[in-house]
Amino acid sequence: MVQVTSLDHLVLTVADLAATVAFYQDGLGMEMQRFRAADGSNRWALKFGDQKINLHQAGAEFEPKARFATPGSADLCFLSDTPLEDWQAHLQAQGIALEMGPVPRSGATGAIVSLYLRDPDGNLIEISNRI
Repeated sequence: MVQVTSLDHLVLTVADLAATVAFYQDGLGMEMQRFRAADGSNRWALKFGDQKINLHQAGAEFEPKARFATPGSADLCFLSDTPLEDWQAHLQAQGIALEMGPVPRSGATGAIVSLYLRDPDGNLIEISNRI
């Protein structure tokens, strides 16, 4: 039987690369990474753990791309070992508004409690602790 085992990366199409990098780097603690792709192009990514988010500038996306590559169309959930109370204080200090939370939710492996916020493109971002 064939099956996938994990997520390597995903792609976000963004309106403003610098604003996106600042949000994810300063707000969520991800590491900005410039890399040379197999096709020789220079690209940007946000690295965290063993995963990364590749960034495509809206209107200049790399091929192949999503059929409807649009800023603000994603809904992403990130797990964290940092207590949500610490996240709330950090996000407030960064001037990042919470949309909702903490609220109980169902994660991929069980119960989680989550905070919701939006990135500069309006993507819904969920930061969660496992219960």
